[in-house]
Amino acid sequence: MTKLTGEQVLMRIFIGESDRHGHVPLYEALVELFRREGLAGATVIRCIAGFGAHSVYHTDKLLRLSTDLPVIVEVVDSQEKIDAVMPRIDQMMDGGMITLEKATVIRYSHHANR
Repeated sequence: MTKLTGEQVLMRIFIGESDRHGHVPLYEALVELFRREGLAGATVIRCIAGFGAHSVYHTDKLLRLSTDLPVIVEVVDSQEKIDAVMPRIDQMMDGGMITLEKATVIRYSHHANR
């Protein structure tokens, strides 16, 4: 298991649920890339509303059905590992936004077998 404590980097990737990489949803392709490249982990968050560069409002309200809800993919790892995968991320994305910020990791572990 990767040792991950102290100051690290939080990367957030803001995309749409319908964004694709080939025949696969982009968020799935990104998570697989991060797993394959040995990053500490990734989380996909499906949002209920938002808008981006085109100011188009996307929501899950029943009266306005959206098939393109906002999705955030979050990854916390070292600056070096984030930098190493950034060119691949750029190749996979047509739009969206990526942010980076410092994060202090207090704990990173898995549950022991019980």
